[in-house]
Amino acid sequence: MLFNKSGLSFWEIKSFFSDVDFAIIGSGIVGLNAAIHLKEKFPDSNVIILEKGMIPTGASTRNAGFACFGSITELLDDLKHSSEDEVFSLVEKRWKGLEKLQSLTGEKLEFDACGGYELFGIQDEEVHETCLGHLEYFNQSISEIIGKKKTYERVDHKIKDFAFQSVKHIIVNTAEGQINTGGMMSALLELAIKKGIKIFNGASVESILDKGGNVEILLEDGREIFAKKVLVATNGFAKCLLKDIEVKPARNQVLITKEIPNLKVKGTFHYDEGYYYFRNVGDRVLFGGGRNLSPKIEETQFFGTTEIIQKQLIKMLDEIILPNTNYEIEMWWSGILGVGEIKKPIIKKTSENIAVAVRMGGMGIAIGSLVGSEGADLL
Repeated sequence: MLFNKSGLSFWEIKSFFSDVDFAIIGSGIVGLNAAIHLKEKFPDSNVIILEKGMIPTGASTRNAGFACFGSITELLDDLKHSSEDEVFSLVEKRWKGLEKLQSLTGEKLEFDACGGYELFGIQDEEVHETCLGHLEYFNQSISEIIGKKKTYERVDHKIKDFAFQSVKHIIVNTAEGQINTGGMMSALLELAIKKGIKIFNGASVESILDKGGNVEILLEDGREIFAKKVLVATNGFAKCLLKDIEVKPARNQVLITKEIPNLKVKGTFHYDEGYYYFRNVGDRVLFGGGRNLSPKIEETQFFGTTEIIQKQLIKMLDEIILPNTNYEIEMWWSGILGVGEIKKPIIKKTSENIAVAVRMGGMGIAIGSLVGSEGADLL
């Protein structure tokens, strides 16, 4: 029975919040996939999503739109901290997640297998040589996951094609590409609504409490609702509800230029071990990153931009990405990632009726679909 503590009307309770089987907190990639998975598994269940923003707020609608699963420098760094089985198990999860995402969203994803390019400057010569020495190893390991014999290739000749300066080497991941982030989220939202899932925007959750028979959900406006089971899918904001969860927020700042005639930058690109990333969006350049310049400041749940990162991104546009090119910046924004000491996502029960699926580590597009389904299965 729902206790009418906050003054909800009989009609509001009966129509929207009566007998909630599953409540998902967060309507990003993970939350939507969890809700869709539950509705497919239990068609007669009452599944609701509580989202604090007007639209999904965090990283799902604020990312660069990279369909990526691992550059060589990233994988080499991962192998320093995790076993081979752990690293390539995560790569497999990313690959399968991308496949599932494509099957769910179809043409609206606008997947373009344009390749994921990793750039190396003069200062990166030693790192580049290490990467070249591992090309065959990674190609063999990745082929067992995706069925492609030659995923990574050295393509230094493309430096001139892209008109980069201060770039000495490029290694491409031929299986990566770019997507339409807005199209992806629109498709997932439409699918969820079509399946009868109720999505409540502007519903910021203050706290959750497992009471044994159900879970009490207290909203910031004082309203109180109940659900039999709850999944927390708020990624970088998870500590707001679960204080002991091992995930930290990480703000990433992003810019996009106005259209640039005859733009030569085509594809998705990583630089400086992935701390900087850029791509074309038609004839625009989308460029983000730089949180390594001030990691403590960027460990925040608050959106916004900082001068030190803005200056660095503009400097790199001028000197590396768009040298001798007239361009104008159209807008800036930021997104909040969920990161941790290790990149493995957290998918676990925190009580009998509450589960959590967070810590995407900047790979939400790739792993969000699977993480959502796995989190839902815990319920």
